[in-house]
Amino acid sequence: MRWRGVPLDVLLAASGVGLDLLTTAHAGDTAYLPAAMNIPMALLVGLPMGLVRRWPLAVTLYLAVFLVLSDQLGSYTSNTAQILICVALGVVGFRVPWRPAMAGVGATVLATAVNIADPGIAMTGNTWMYSVLLPVFPTVLGAYLRSSAERLEERDVTPDALLAAGGVAITVLSTWTSWHSGALPVWVIGLLAVVGGLSLGVARRLPGLVLLLQGVLLIAADTYLNDAVNTCLILTLIAIGVFSMRAASWAWTGAAYLTGCLLTAIAVVGDGTEITPLRVGVLMTLVATPIAIGRYLGMRQAAAAAERLRAEESARLAVAQVRADQLAERERIARDVHDIVAHHVGAMVLRASAARYTAPDGPVADALSDIRETGHQVLQDLRDLLDLLRDPDRGPDLLANPADVVRESAERMAAAGLVVHLDLDPASDRAPLIARASAARIVQEGLTNVLKHAGPGTRVRVTVAPAQEGLSIEIRNGRPPTVIERLPSSGRGLAGMRERVRALGGTLSAGPDGDGGWLLLASLPARSAA
Repeated sequence: MRWRGVPLDVLLAASGVGLDLLTTAHAGDTAYLPAAMNIPMALLVGLPMGLVRRWPLAVTLYLAVFLVLSDQLGSYTSNTAQILICVALGVVGFRVPWRPAMAGVGATVLATAVNIADPGIAMTGNTWMYSVLLPVFPTVLGAYLRSSAERLEERDVTPDALLAAGGVAITVLSTWTSWHSGALPVWVIGLLAVVGGLSLGVARRLPGLVLLLQGVLLIAADTYLNDAVNTCLILTLIAIGVFSMRAASWAWTGAAYLTGCLLTAIAVVGDGTEITPLRVGVLMTLVATPIAIGRYLGMRQAAAAAERLRAEESARLAVAQVRADQLAERERIARDVHDIVAHHVGAMVLRASAARYTAPDGPVADALSDIRETGHQVLQDLRDLLDLLRDPDRGPDLLANPADVVRESAERMAAAGLVVHLDLDPASDRAPLIARASAARIVQEGLTNVLKHAGPGTRVRVTVAPAQEGLSIEIRNGRPPTVIERLPSSGRGLAGMRERVRALGGTLSAGPDGDGGWLLLASLPARSAA
């Protein structure tokens, strides 16, 4: 636990001790304990609350044992232990998994039954039901808060903590002196006071349920403990204000207003109270005030949420505009590249076509024809790339079967002077299209590299075969037959092949084969890597 949480632990411990000192302030000697033991007993029951955030289950079990012992000793501190153990169970439900939490609930049920039972009186069904429901309720409430906190848009629990702390302060400080004067046991009244105050901590999440609970407590106080009516009325008005802030329509707000007027009338109108228009107006104004404040805060929150949505929409529009600008820039660059390259390639094709007519037959004519066809193919590929850059979401069209591309590349390189032996396994056609298309590009680039660096007359063996639900490509060339003048190279061919293979999740290796030649191996999986 971080040090910044220590003040809260100290406050919890001090609150537990202070609560017991308030409830036992007028207590005297008992059959087993003198009045001087009130302070040590308060320390024993209150100080463990400083550890309830770190070890809630251990604190609950300790308070269960302490409740039984203090009840057997006849100490008034048992009332405080009964209240604090319910608070600890709420923390258990919030922080502890349900299976270990059942141990704390079971121990509390037994301790509560011992505390309720009087010597010589048998336990009844109602007594057992009360003993079970009393520990289960705070545990379920804590578990609900743990599960619902993840679904809330507002993750800040500071307002909830302030409401809960303020509610407990109001109920305890304004009613503790009259807990002994009611018809119910002291610990029951004290527990209801603490629960009534703590319930404000969940008012923002469960406004209707909290308003109903406060209304029930107000009616119960009007019936059994008149000294606590004003305090319950204050909590009810706060719950009405929070309900109005969270209400989705004016109809629910009107229902809350009528409910508040009815509950306020029950609290302030007695048998001898004279009903006048002025008093009715004051009562209606009193209830309208928290509703007006709640509606104002609710509209402020709605306006802030709408402003956040507008800011997020503006950000999305800005990103879309940037994307559109990028696409426009890509298209402009693509046009420039197309114009520059197409100009030179077109001029090359025209010159090759013109030269073709001067040499109608022979190897030179075949080479010129190949140059012309290759140029036409380059221009078509440039147009396809330009279309792809204009619309990135559109996939490139498949111009030819990858197997045909491999065979055409082998034939073209053979016409250029390489001695190519192609071993293309027919089973390769069952591989995924992306793998076959990538294999075709690798074969094209690999044969081009052999022609560049080894020259005509070099023997090359190309093998494309299925392997492990993918494809394996092997391009092996022998020693160059003569010393040749190497053609210019950008050095990006091998790097481009590695990038293509890596994108598919495959592997590629290239290097000397030990016999003066060169070996390129590539493995393409059936599915691309994530």
